[in-house]
Amino acid sequence: MQSGNFGHNDRCRHTACGVPLSAATQRQKRKLSYRMLHRELGLESRGRNNVYSRLASQSLIPGNKADLIVNLNARCYSGQFSEDGSFFFACGQDFQVRMYDTSNPYDWKYYKTVHYYGGQWTITDASLSPDNKLLAYSSIRSQICLARTDKADQGEPQMLDFSDMGGGNRGGRNDAGWGRSRGHFGIWSLRFSGDGSEIVAGTSDQSVYVYDLESQRSILRIPGHQDDVNAVCFGDRMSPHILYSGSDDTTLKVWDRRSLASMRPAGMFLGHTEGLTYIDSKGDGRYVISNAKDQTCKLWDLRKMISTDQGERINPQEFTTHFDYRFSPYSTSTHTPHPHDCSLVTFRGHRVLKTLIRCHFSPATSTDSRYIYSGSHDGKIYIWNLDGTEAGTINVLQATKGSRPLSDERFVDRYDYYGRGGVWKTIVRDASWHPSAPVIAATSWNGWDHGLGTCTVHSWNDGVSTDENEGEDEAEELKTGEAYERAETLGNAPMGARVTAHLQHDQRFYDSPPPARAAQARRSTRLRDRMGLGALFGGADVDDE
Repeated sequence: MQSGNFGHNDRCRHTACGVPLSAATQRQKRKLSYRMLHRELGLESRGRNNVYSRLASQSLIPGNKADLIVNLNARCYSGQFSEDGSFFFACGQDFQVRMYDTSNPYDWKYYKTVHYYGGQWTITDASLSPDNKLLAYSSIRSQICLARTDKADQGEPQMLDFSDMGGGNRGGRNDAGWGRSRGHFGIWSLRFSGDGSEIVAGTSDQSVYVYDLESQRSILRIPGHQDDVNAVCFGDRMSPHILYSGSDDTTLKVWDRRSLASMRPAGMFLGHTEGLTYIDSKGDGRYVISNAKDQTCKLWDLRKMISTDQGERINPQEFTTHFDYRFSPYSTSTHTPHPHDCSLVTFRGHRVLKTLIRCHFSPATSTDSRYIYSGSHDGKIYIWNLDGTEAGTINVLQATKGSRPLSDERFVDRYDYYGRGGVWKTIVRDASWHPSAPVIAATSWNGWDHGLGTCTVHSWNDGVSTDENEGEDEAEELKTGEAYERAETLGNAPMGARVTAHLQHDQRFYDSPPPARAAQARRSTRLRDRMGLGALFGGADVDDE
């Protein structure tokens, strides 16, 4: 009984590779086993069993190895689980939002795809209604799409125009700034209210809009910032009154809709020295976090915000360098802290470059909201404890590197500036922690020039990097994709399955890439031929005439 694959696990004090476990790890494993045993045997009261369940789940941080790699033919800008975890959506630069059934977070099923026809550049954000029936998604336009998530509903999405104020400008001034005339603005961020009756949006005309779904128009415009409003959210799931807005003017402002006669904020948070890229509320009306281009994530407490009178006497432009995160790295050595920083905790280590990278509170059910996590330009997900210490990282770059061929039609003819052949790069733009399972889904820019996208699923695996009982034959099948092709469902497929956006097997993702020099030579030849330099360099398609 104590032998074989299903026999007794030896309680030795070392891992499978022979590296001794630390005393802290041994204690943690004993605590986890003890709590799980008492919970399953029902030896404690209901309240203590609930506490044990919460404590047991807190330390289950997903690992680097990807259970599933979903390859998209466009950059993936955002992706989130629904509040109940039964649904996941991913937004791509191809103006498509793909939906997946994640009732079993370890066995995804493709659901449906909706489109934004006439969008500009990309889909900037999306938000799911609390009942999971409606999905709102935006582009760099003043109209958003509202689509039904019912699989049987194949109708076109409804267009909602946020510039329609019903004949009046309920919200103050008309000066929208350069390139931001009234009625012509882009939407960077949007969120449903807790009851699903309203949508709040942050826009390029330096404003916050609130759209009422029943009256089919915007009922409020708050022109409260001096630059683009990159992120908005409601402060409380149970109330629509408190709004947060984060802007490129480096401020995070708090708005109370019950006292907006003067269009002044109820207060503000100062501390970032560069523009904000994202904000996320804990939903309790008290705590909010923000990501910013100064390479920091900050935790704020509503009780410690700066008053409006005090904040208006401080010019935030005095403490910023107007760093352009799209083209250059950020110098942390020359960073000067904000003299009026009122944040509780500052989280560092990640890189906020190139795009509006997002951060979130970990879910209350599976982690007791114990962590803060964020994407990063270096291809990782950073997870911090609430005291600012690093709890762990998930290396999406390592998990996905080489997961699609060099011959992919999207970038086969590109000559990227890192050199011939390109460099595999990953930027984790968004991540979502499943509300009831130790699973994180990361949405990223990915590929040899990060011109494509992936959605990767990472689960807690206690440090295991391969499936159980994987032998040499099985390992070879994994490299060639045969094991994945035979699997009836993704839940039965081995770790690291590479699939299309519709979760279909594609053998191209497992074919060995061509030798680097050969690939570089082909790319260089194609580039020279397109430039008409084939005859000079002896290109392959030189005319004899």
